[in-house]
Amino acid sequence: MSPIKRNRVVVYYRVSDIKQGKSGLGLEAQRVAVEAYIAANGCTQLGAYVEVETGTRLALDNRPELTRALAHAKRAKAVLLIAVLDRLGRNVAFISGLMEAGVEFRCADAPNDDKFVLHVKASMAEEEGRKISERTRRALAAAKARGTKLG
Repeated sequence: MSPIKRNRVVVYYRVSDIKQGKSGLGLEAQRVAVEAYIAANGCTQLGAYVEVETGTRLALDNRPELTRALAHAKRAKAVLLIAVLDRLGRNVAFISGLMEAGVEFRCADAPNDDKFVLHVKASMAEEEGRKISERTRRALAAAKARGTKLG
């Protein structure tokens, strides 16, 4: 098996909902981070994959663009490049599974993170996702109690 060519990258972008996808703002921020990484490290971008999908649906079956990006990176023996870790997901098991999938990935915002640090950050991202959900549930319950029509 030949080694991964770290100067060759396949990029994966993800936003959580159609509104973010249409506005382009979340994608633009990710692109800026990724392009800065590519320029600073003299990388060649082999492809880019964009997905509009919630981070809570964790099966790769729900992430066809991530599946394609992983396959492309594996075939090309390239690194999968993402802007920040939570664009892959906010679930430790999912991130760990990707680490074991045979494709090296790198976060543009923290390119020197090793597996240990990525695990810790994945744990923190998972907890933040849980807190976001809880705050959203409480806010919706309060709005409903005030008589706001939801949905």
